[in-house]
Amino acid sequence: MRAGQYQDLSDLHSEGLALTASYVFADAEDAAEKFAGRRPGNVYVRFSNPTTAAFEQRIAAMEGADAAVAVGSGMAAYTAVALGLLSAGDHVVLGDGMFGTTPRFFRTYMEKFGVSVTIADVRDLGQWRAAVRDETAMFVLETPTNPMMHVADLRALSALAAERGIVLVVDNTLCTPVLQNPLALGADLVIHSAAKYIDGQGRCGGGVVAGRTDLLKPVAEVLRTAGPSPSAFNSWVFLKSLETLPIRMREHSRNATLLAEWLEEHPAVEEVYYTGLEKHPQRELVDAQQSGHGGLVSFTVRGDQRDAWNVVDNLSLISVTTNIGDTKSMITHPASTTHGRMSLYEKERAGIAPNLLRVSVGLEDVSDLMADLDQALRTVDARSS
Repeated sequence: MRAGQYQDLSDLHSEGLALTASYVFADAEDAAEKFAGRRPGNVYVRFSNPTTAAFEQRIAAMEGADAAVAVGSGMAAYTAVALGLLSAGDHVVLGDGMFGTTPRFFRTYMEKFGVSVTIADVRDLGQWRAAVRDETAMFVLETPTNPMMHVADLRALSALAAERGIVLVVDNTLCTPVLQNPLALGADLVIHSAAKYIDGQGRCGGGVVAGRTDLLKPVAEVLRTAGPSPSAFNSWVFLKSLETLPIRMREHSRNATLLAEWLEEHPAVEEVYYTGLEKHPQRELVDAQQSGHGGLVSFTVRGDQRDAWNVVDNLSLISVTTNIGDTKSMITHPASTTHGRMSLYEKERAGIAPNLLRVSVGLEDVSDLMADLDQALRTVDARSS
C-alpha cells in the first residue's frame, strides 16, 4: 500500500475520520465491481467516504428519510437537486422570500438552460395552484422563510404536488429535524445548509439532501460526476454536532422567544417577525407543523436604512456577520447583504425593507443580548428626538 492510500474502510466506526483521496481495492475485479456499483464499498473521494456516509445516515434517520446525500454547501445541495431532477423545458415554482441566493441560482443559471421559474407566496396556496403548468416539475420553498418568518402549509402544498406529480423540495435549515419534519408532512426532499444549526458553531461549510431513494439516486450521480463534494473533516464535525443539536435548538428557541417578546416592547422597534410570538398571523399553522421556533428573529427599526445601519454599528456583543445558527449571536442587514442582489421589486415583494434587521440568536445569557441591543437601539431614539 502506497502513502496516501487506504483500504476500503467500509466498516469504519461511525465516529472515525477517514482522510483519504482514494481507496485500495482487493483486486482488479473488486475495483471493477465497485466502480460499476454492483458491489458496495468506497470508490473515490469525490463521491464516497465512510465518515460522510455516517453523517448521511444520521441525517436520514433524523428526518425520517430513506437516505441522504451530503455535499459541499447548502447551495451545492440546490445545484445537485436541480441538475439531477430537472431538464430543459421544465418549470419550477419557488417560494417567495427565500434566502436570496436560492432564487438567484434558479433565475440566473437554471433559466439559462431552459428551466422556467415562477415565484409564489408561501402563504397563499391559490398562487401555487395558479402557477402550476403541464411542465411544472418542482416546488421549492423554505418554511419558515428567512428572514420574514412566513410559513407554508406543507400538508396542503404536498397534496397539490402529489396531485400533479410535482416534486416538493423543502429547505428545513431554520427548524432542523428537531423542530420540524417536512417529509412526515408530505414533502419529497429536504435540504439543509449544514453550516447553520447542524454545525452550530460556524466552523464548516456543507449541505445535505434527504428523502426518497428514487429521487436521491440522480442527485448522487451529479455528485459523482460534477463533484460538489463535502470534505471528510467537515462531515466528521457535523456528526459530532448532531449529538448536541436537540439541546441547542431548545436553547436557541428559548432565547429567541424571550428576545422577540422584549423587542416587541422596545420604543425604537416598529415590527418583530418570529414564529414563536403569540401574535404571529399564522399561529395555528405554526403550532400544527412546528414543535419549536428556532433562533432567527427579524425586526424593523423606527426609521430608515441609516437608522438600521446605526444600530448594527453600535453593537458590541452581537457580531456583524451573515451566517446563522452559531452559538454566538449575529446580526445582518438583509437588504444590503443576504438579499442585496435582489431587485427593488423583489425586495418589496418579499418584505425586505431598508430598515429590517435579522438576528441569529445564540446561546449567550439573553439579558446580555437585550442590554447590547438596547444601547444600540437608543441611537435611533436619539436621532428621532
